[in-house]
Amino acid sequence: MLFDQLLKQTGEWLRGTGPEADIVICCRLRLARNVQGFRFISRMDADERTACEQQIRSVILQQRIVPEDRYVSLHETAPLDRKLLVERHLISKEHEDSKHPRGVAIDRDEQTSIMVNEEDHVRLQVFQSGLQLRAAHKVANALDDLLARGLDFAFSPQLGYLTACPTNVGTGLRASVMLHLPALVLTRHIEKVFQAVSKLNLAVRGLHGEGTEASGHFYQISNQVTLGRSDADILANIEQVIPTIVSYERKAREELLRRDRLRMEDRVWRAYGMLRTARIISSEESLMLLSALRMGHHLGILPDIDLQTINELFLNTQPGHLQKLAAHEMEALERDARRAEYIRRKLDGKS
Repeated sequence: MLFDQLLKQTGEWLRGTGPEADIVICCRLRLARNVQGFRFISRMDADERTACEQQIRSVILQQRIVPEDRYVSLHETAPLDRKLLVERHLISKEHEDSKHPRGVAIDRDEQTSIMVNEEDHVRLQVFQSGLQLRAAHKVANALDDLLARGLDFAFSPQLGYLTACPTNVGTGLRASVMLHLPALVLTRHIEKVFQAVSKLNLAVRGLHGEGTEASGHFYQISNQVTLGRSDADILANIEQVIPTIVSYERKAREELLRRDRLRMEDRVWRAYGMLRTARIISSEESLMLLSALRMGHHLGILPDIDLQTINELFLNTQPGHLQKLAAHEMEALERDARRAEYIRRKLDGKS
């Protein structure tokens, strides 16, 4: 089963490798496309949505982008399985909650996912661990070409690709980079970074993208404008700012170690101690404590805790993953107790 396979891996976005991977979790390229001859999703009736989903699904399978068992019909999928896909960034919250016929195609490494009948008919996502925007863009272009062999995408010579949201018209490209910035938060320099980013027409969002708050010191930075901008312009704009932010975060970490090493070590070891001993722990609290562990690992404060363990904890302590691992739904208190137990066992080296 697909969902059982997903539970055994962390996926591309949490692989923990690639350039600047200590600070850049991953980068993501998303292309929005709509099929000529169909209205936008919000204007379709049930029959049109079914026909659109079936046509796109057929092309995905014909072009062998994924095998049949890697295409998920979300309207036929259990709510808990859909939640798992959201937590792995393979579908959006809106895609999870919709009621109409829709689907998602997922490759074996979770490097790509293609959302079908989300806000647009096609939303193609490519993930690359670390700072590899150009590599992600190359993969996205190749998949876009494969889809275009069987689908006639709505395109205007004046405007570019036509999308449901005007902010995506043009290239239809959204490029984002997920960053872990605990030191900039602790040194209270994070707001200055956000102000500088906004002047470059870039948006700062939380862990799960648009409309979400920052959790665990994780932030996503992405372009806001696509109309009148080429793919190269969009990527260059982000590539201009991300190395600077990475440099600031590194300097902030060095400053904290130099100025107040004892407090930094205490913060990391205190987080480790709480995770090792807590009997009840919420999703938000565990995320903050795991953020401290991740920083401690990269600063050499916790040399015996490997990044793979931290990434598995980060992923599997989310509500949907916890319940899938337990094979049943749970109320909040039971989830908090199960989360604490799972973390203790994992840190003790148990499965």
